[in-house]
Amino acid sequence: MNEHRNLPDVDRFSVVMAMILIAYSLTAVISFPAKSLSIQLPGFLLAFDLNFVTIISILVAALATAGCDWLISDHPYFDKKNRWRHWFLPALTALVIGVPLNVLEVSPAWWGVFALGGLLIAGVILSEYISVDPGDIRNPLAIISLTAVSLALFLTLAIALRGSGTRLYLVIAAFIPAGFLVSARSLMLRTGEYAINHWAIGITIVTITVAAGLFYLPFKPIPFGLMLTGLLFALVILAGNVEEHRSEQGLWLEPLLIAILFCLLPILL
Repeated sequence: MNEHRNLPDVDRFSVVMAMILIAYSLTAVISFPAKSLSIQLPGFLLAFDLNFVTIISILVAALATAGCDWLISDHPYFDKKNRWRHWFLPALTALVIGVPLNVLEVSPAWWGVFALGGLLIAGVILSEYISVDPGDIRNPLAIISLTAVSLALFLTLAIALRGSGTRLYLVIAAFIPAGFLVSARSLMLRTGEYAINHWAIGITIVTITVAAGLFYLPFKPIPFGLMLTGLLFALVILAGNVEEHRSEQGLWLEPLLIAILFCLLPILL
């Protein structure tokens, strides 16, 4: 039995990571005043701030997506039809890393987040490359890593948004793409199916509905993030159990335990 141990081309990988890190490092030396953009809607004023870090985060998300696609296109087991599924997590990782970099002042803590963020993006891209080949002996580890990272990113985003005092409509606007990308990619990794958008849309709707309800309750950032992440994870497991045609008892037990655990974590901590 042949054991597959494919890794991306070192030169290509170095170029992708260099571009990502250089783009983020520019935010430490270049800045311009935030520009407030507003749109007057009937009975509602939509306003948000645009700054250099926000622009760089969007640029890095595009770089991470394009770089990951460039790397996996060289994989011997590359499937062109399903290349898009590998774009989700690199883009989301780049966007979420930009949140603490935007909040923190340039300091040792900022450079620590920068270094950890670079390692995280590198790990996500490598795991996406390995997950291309189901026959790779490291594939199960890559799937576990990508699922864990996606949930950790959602948790980080939820905590950061709650702690920053962002208004509800901006919180919901951030949770819609994040919830969809995390749930869709997690289901793909678990079931191997690609036509699961209906599940991801449903999970996202439930998550943002609960987030809107929790937003006006006196929850601190960490409990707020843990409860939303637990809900999303439990719904992903439930959807996966349905797709895998689990028994009625097995269908509900695992997601219920996950939801209870995440709700109890704030108390235990």
